[in-house]
Amino acid sequence: MKTPICDFVRRYAQSDALRLHMPGHKGQGPLGCEALDITEIAGADSLYEASGIIAESEANASALFGCDTFYSTEGSSQCIRAMLYLAGLDARKRGKTPRIAAGRNVHKTFLSAAALLDLDVVWLYPETEETFLSCRISPARLEAALAAGGITAVYLTSPDYLGAGADIAALAAVCHRHGALLLVDCAHGAYLRFLPGSRHPMDLGADLCCASAHKTLPVLTGGAYLHVAPPDLSRQAKNALALFGSTSPSYLILQSLDRANAYLEDYPRRLAEFLPRAAELKERLAAHGYRLYGDEPLKVTIASKAYGYTGTDLARLLLEQNIICEFADPDFLVLMLTPETGPAGSQRLEDALTAIPRREPLTSQPPIIPRARRVLSIREAALAPSETLPADQCAGRILSAASVGCPPAVPILVCGERIDEGAVACFQYYSIGTCTVVEE
Repeated sequence: MKTPICDFVRRYAQSDALRLHMPGHKGQGPLGCEALDITEIAGADSLYEASGIIAESEANASALFGCDTFYSTEGSSQCIRAMLYLAGLDARKRGKTPRIAAGRNVHKTFLSAAALLDLDVVWLYPETEETFLSCRISPARLEAALAAGGITAVYLTSPDYLGAGADIAALAAVCHRHGALLLVDCAHGAYLRFLPGSRHPMDLGADLCCASAHKTLPVLTGGAYLHVAPPDLSRQAKNALALFGSTSPSYLILQSLDRANAYLEDYPRRLAEFLPRAAELKERLAAHGYRLYGDEPLKVTIASKAYGYTGTDLARLLLEQNIICEFADPDFLVLMLTPETGPAGSQRLEDALTAIPRREPLTSQPPIIPRARRVLSIREAALAPSETLPADQCAGRILSAASVGCPPAVPILVCGERIDEGAVACFQYYSIGTCTVVEE
């Protein structure tokens, strides 16, 4: 597969051109990559008006993913905003007011998009609550939520941050019976398309999907995909991305996405070779006494208290072995594998984890995530004058901004909801020290 963006930039870097254009480093600098860092010069195409090398590269990506695929150099965050804009556009074209039913474990970017677009959001809560990071929605529960009518799109996160996947095929069928689009935040699952049997949302019936190439594929941080199925929305995808994107997209990231296309031609073989090793690692960890969570093939999520530790305890012990985890909190440790981890990396992880002595299980339970009362809309709260206070002083106040960092970037409470004592207990449990609340 050709790599038109990479080829163009490399030719330019070798041409000894006098660079009287941006960026200011003029192709020179201490990082070593400056010669490949360009802007929209003649022949380089333009991301949001693509008709040349970027359009060719996106066509290559579309062929690999089996659907119209567009690049983002600003991660899945840009794609999430574009998806919600397109969902609103679709509703209005059908003469309806946009109303989104969303799984509660959305990324906080969803909230900023809802605020900017002034969307009406109906929250879908899981049938059983083990953690605020997961939100398992059954087809029956979704059917009940849509039966009342008025929902124009459904937004789900799959796989979620801990590696649990939704039954996208069944949920898509429910959505389409009720005339609703299905939008999927698949930020952690770009590789799912290339499994021996695809588990990618677009192959299972989703209408719109974002995926962070940089999270699970060999792509620079910030590289992501927007996948679109409906042709009329595909024609609007570039406008949607441009609405939220910088007019100076990174050509280093574009080259990385472009080069990934060539890598992905052979990726199914690499992935198929590594998957048994990842599965064996999980099996041996389970046999050793670790309780695993989720079903994503390349994510190892340990429910740590069953082994006698908090997730942060395990992360600290691994750090002493120079093994760096993706995420840890009091209940979970998240580790992300790819074929680049290789057998040696997998064995190193296994050796480190099995060397940790098992202890009596910790019996403490996380606080129940409150279902708080909405006082203001997401937009009203997010755009209101606000102040930041210690979390333990915020009971009774209205949340203005999602009080959670990245990772995991999943809000415990949503903008516009009243903070109660239960929410304060959650903030304390998850080490959230301050809250941004609406000024009184």
